[in-house]
Amino acid sequence: MAGRLSLPEEDLTCPICCAIFREPVVLKCAHSFCGPCLQQYWAGKGRGRDCPLCRTQSVDDPVPSLTLRNLCESCVQEEEAQGEEAAAAELYCDPGEICPLHGEKLKLFCLPDRKPICVVCHTSRAHKQHDCCPISEALLDVKEKIKSALGSLRDKKETFERMRRTYEDTVEHIQVQAQFVERRTREEFERLRHFLRAEEDSRMEALRRETEQKTQEMRRRMEEVEANLSSVSETIGALEEEIASEDVSVLRKSSTNSPIEDPVMASGALIDVAKYVGSLTFQVWEKMHKIAKYTPVTLDPNTAAPWLILSDDLTGVRDSDDKQRLPDNPERFDPDTAVLGREALTSGRHAWEVNVGDNTAWVVGVAKESVKRKKKVNSVLNNGYLCVYFYRKMYFAGTSPLTRLSLKRNPQRVRVLLDCDKGRLSFYDPRGNTHIYTFKHPVTEPVFPYLWVGCQTCPLTVEPVEVSLKVAEFS
Repeated sequence: MAGRLSLPEEDLTCPICCAIFREPVVLKCAHSFCGPCLQQYWAGKGRGRDCPLCRTQSVDDPVPSLTLRNLCESCVQEEEAQGEEAAAAELYCDPGEICPLHGEKLKLFCLPDRKPICVVCHTSRAHKQHDCCPISEALLDVKEKIKSALGSLRDKKETFERMRRTYEDTVEHIQVQAQFVERRTREEFERLRHFLRAEEDSRMEALRRETEQKTQEMRRRMEEVEANLSSVSETIGALEEEIASEDVSVLRKSSTNSPIEDPVMASGALIDVAKYVGSLTFQVWEKMHKIAKYTPVTLDPNTAAPWLILSDDLTGVRDSDDKQRLPDNPERFDPDTAVLGREALTSGRHAWEVNVGDNTAWVVGVAKESVKRKKKVNSVLNNGYLCVYFYRKMYFAGTSPLTRLSLKRNPQRVRVLLDCDKGRLSFYDPRGNTHIYTFKHPVTEPVFPYLWVGCQTCPLTVEPVEVSLKVAEFS
């Protein structure tokens, strides 16, 4: 084996017979040949004894090469061993590849029965009319199917891995959302607590001032009573002395004195307790509604495109250059820079105003729940949108095709009036209540307030509305 590994097989081949050397000999020119092949070559040449390769004349007899013979014998033995192994492998068959009925090797594959069979099985009644193919072909077909299934499974694995990363990102975003909600909730409650503390302090201060005022008034009246009481006491003492005296001078004294009015308890002397504690919660609530903003539409951040920036109170939205890292949940618009209101509208009348200001590109209206959110589409009526547009300094209504609108002045606000029961959606400019456009379209599925914004400097803002408290009256 070592000899064969160190010397290529062509170096062990006789140039005359092209086979492994047999009884190799070497000439003086260093060329080697089989001994019998060389003698046969020279016999055909007559007296000439030249080298079959280089034609050099050889006077001396060729010298046997023991080393070359050993190498050739080793090579021949190795080839014989390999041939025996191949023959043994051909004769040997895995017991699982032997037909259990006929003891023959399974060489065919029955296509209708989907099972390997032997040649005898193919001629039997069970498989005589069946289409068969060599097992090697069947294996190729099966491997192709396995490769296809493997490719599909690898694609599915990548899908699951992407979804796992999406879920991981969603978990992180949920924590961010929770922190935001906690912060905003604490801020709002702190604002309410501040209002309540200020209202409590104000009422306590009013109570203190009234208490002090009425206490001082009572003390002043007490001093007046004390002064009158002293005067009356002195008069009584003087009259008692006159009564006890028998002097004629008493006759000359006037017994009439200026009358003193009787003390009277003044009205309104007490603290007006009912003013302070009567319907206290309602009175505080009535004041509180003046600081509590109410907007008829709250924007849903779970639907906002990743480029949009929403205000903390979820009433304003603007565009940006940076795409935020947000979960790609089914409700979110991407790539359209749009956002929906949170509440679905299905019945009744609804109204809200959007402050568009100097925004250079906007869309205001409603969108059906079924609108496509994961690809860019024209936001027109046949795609599920009922909106008015401002784009490139022109106004349009979202009909199919778009309807150009001629407005006398640019509205700073757009009022949206939706009557779900009548299937009417109207837009107005609140300044002068100028009509912009009206859609007459039945509401057959839930719709949501819809905003699209293409401006980074001026946000779109849903305006708050006044809220009043009314006490029920009995008729």
